Amino acid sequence: MNTRSPDASPGDAGSPARVAPGSYLTLHYRLSLAESGADVINTFVERPATLQLGLGQMAEPLERCLLGLADGAHEIFELEADDAFGPRNPELVQKLSRATFDANVEPGSDYQPGDLVEFPTADGGRFAGVLKELTERYALFDFNHPLAGQRVRFEVRILGIL
Repeated sequence: MNTRSPDASPGDAGSPARVAPGSYLTLHYRLSLAESGADVINTFVERPATLQLGLGQMAEPLERCLLGLADGAHEIFELEADDAFGPRNPELVQKLSRATFDANVEPGSDYQPGDLVEFPTADGGRFAGVLKELTERYALFDFNHPLAGQRVRFEVRILGIL
């Protein structure tokens, strides 16, 4: 479902600027779970966000929703799980040996189930997983995106486009 505001409709040559790939934006947005309505993030209650599309500052499925919106638009998008953060993949729930876990975290760290833990990659990047269980022998992680498998609601108000 996509609910468009009247100021988001196409206009003449004098119409407001529109969001395009690479645009710099100032916007308010709210991402919530469609089932419960619980907010994941909500900038409407504080300062607006400023970002550039295409740099990974916002999830790509959400950026796609912004493309073509006019300056001043207020929109609401309902995204199915596959169109948002994808389905949950059971193969991304994995056990690491305790030795591997300990070698890749800060010494003395006190991680608990539910914590997000970042790991280095061979090319200097990073990836993260949610710790599900930690024993003397292994650490069980869920490397799915935390919103994978969930329908989301994305509300946005475009405040400025450069």
